[in-house]
Amino acid sequence: MNHKEILKIAAQACDDKRASDIVALDMNDVSLMADYFLICDGSNERQVQAIAREIKQQAEANDFTVKRMEGFDQARWILVDLGDVVCHVFHKDERNYYNLERLWGDAPHVDLELSSEG
Repeated sequence: MNHKEILKIAAQACDDKRASDIVALDMNDVSLMADYFLICDGSNERQVQAIAREIKQQAEANDFTVKRMEGFDQARWILVDLGDVVCHVFHKDERNYYNLERLWGDAPHVDLELSSEG
């Protein structure tokens, strides 16, 4: 499974849990940390945890190992490390404060083509 497929699985997991403003950044030419950053937010701690949990479950269901998950208990900024895809699941307030999209403004956005189930 390639990195773009993992990105789409993680993004769809976010969408399935009604994450807000799902953004993917192509980090290949910008950073050595990861190939892609996936950024989204939830409106409260329970939703933030549900989004991160769904990313983990969908990755594992597709035989992909979650290398690390940080910040789950506080649920203000959960980082889900899928290797070359790093997911940042924010509480809405923290996302506005840290503003990773501006920090990594040189990274091109990736079209995710999510299939929302209404």
